[in-house]
Amino acid sequence: MYKKVLLAADGSEHSYRSAEHAIALVEGKEEGHIDIIYVVDGSKSKSDVLQYGNSELIQHKRKEKLSAIEKKLQAHNVTYELHIEHGEPGPSIVKFANNGEYDCVVLGSRGLNQLQTMVLGSVSHKVAKRVNCPVMIVK
Repeated sequence: MYKKVLLAADGSEHSYRSAEHAIALVEGKEEGHIDIIYVVDGSKSKSDVLQYGNSELIQHKRKEKLSAIEKKLQAHNVTYELHIEHGEPGPSIVKFANNGEYDCVVLGSRGLNQLQTMVLGSVSHKVAKRVNCPVMIVK
């Protein structure tokens, strides 16, 4: 049923659990594929530059956050591609999902940015309201 899944991940425990569910959706399917999207917001981007300075090191540190998820996908022989985007997480995920013709979007109910969850409304809520395909929100 689901061959092309978008997994929104940020390195949090919720996104790791979301990866397990995304794997279950595509595992064993010939054409099963997962795209992982990690969105770096403006404040995180600025703090990364101040902390690391070097753009190659910044990219390495961002990919490192998702290494546990990548290892899990590799262990299950699931094909995947990692996409690092910049912008506000909710709208960026929605735009990426709606442009990608996905069968399902999988994301955690909470991520690393707890302040945004409390003040602006959760990313998962924004995605669920605006994406044109089924959305699985994992607790």
